[in-house]
Amino acid sequence: KMDNQHITLIYKWTANPGKLDELTAIYAEVTKAMEQNEPGAEAVHIYASEEENALYVRDEFKDAGALGFHLQSTAAAHFPSLLEIAVPGPFFFFGDVPQELKDATEQMQLGAEFALHTSGFDR
Repeated sequence: KMDNQHITLIYKWTANPGKLDELTAIYAEVTKAMEQNEPGAEAVHIYASEEENALYVRDEFKDAGALGFHLQSTAAAHFPSLLEIAVPGPFFFFGDVPQELKDATEQMQLGAEFALHTSGFDR
């Protein structure tokens, strides 16, 4: 169900040396908080790479409002502790992200890139 409101976010956190387990644990909390408190978060998946010492995250948001809510709630709550143990980025936002949310990601220094959906399908 890829309507034109949907936003996919794919991003990476590179852990400081020895901090991948701690980073993974924080993201288990983030995932639980999003599942419980963010009805507009339709899917969240976390992937860990020992080789890259990094976590990769895929978030699926119903619309820009759901993304905005995430940025000011769960993301804001965990961002300071994440920055202590990991380096954010890049962040790829797929979908129609309003300018005010683009500006917010710039203030967070996420190294964000934005792209609009052009074609594809879901089965």
